[in-house]
Amino acid sequence: LRQGWALFVANPGVWLACTVLVVVIYMGLHIVPLIGQVAANLLMPVLGAGLLYLAKRQAAGETPEIPDLFVGFKERAGSLVVLGVIYSVALVVVFLVVALIVTGGVAGGVAGIAMGGGKPAGVGLGLGMMLGSMLLGSLLIGVLLAPLAMAMWFAPALVFCNAMEPVPAMKASFAACVANWLVFLVYGVILLVLGFFAALPVGLGFLVFIPVVSGALYASYRDIFVGA
Repeated sequence: LRQGWALFVANPGVWLACTVLVVVIYMGLHIVPLIGQVAANLLMPVLGAGLLYLAKRQAAGETPEIPDLFVGFKERAGSLVVLGVIYSVALVVVFLVVALIVTGGVAGGVAGIAMGGGKPAGVGLGLGMMLGSMLLGSLLIGVLLAPLAMAMWFAPALVFCNAMEPVPAMKASFAACVANWLVFLVYGVILLVLGFFAALPVGLGFLVFIPVVSGALYASYRDIFVGA
């Protein structure tokens, strides 16, 4: 995170401009129902590679430029989009599984209330089933999304910088997170706290949060996979 901050303060103009572009692109896509959200997920690794390329150039002593943000559209674009496809499909599967469990619990709770004839015991049992299914759904979302986040964390960097194919890149990313689980746990908690404060001033803090995390991601990628 210190390295990410150092990269940002060394060239804040370019980082802020690129971050604004990323935010505008994502917000613009999300305006379009369904298709826009899918497109945003597909472009996430592509634009993520662009942010990593900015950090890579700056770490090498070069001067990054705004057009560098779109380098993922020219290099390894197909593999980066495939990453986005895998991520989107995995998200759909996770939320479908959770939705089925929650829906089943709610339906069971409603049936319990109906069968109880409105009596306190029946109502209590039904509400308990509904609440339990919702809590279980929330827990499952966290449990299922964590491995997906671990698999995607370094995948764009490995695809773009190491020319790896999407699936092997995701496997390598997951293995790296598992091997450094304690560090990543602490890192994740810190990011949650920083993200909370970034969201407070109408989300303007993310204009700094995104560049710093991008630089930190490149620094951790370099430490783990490049050893430099």
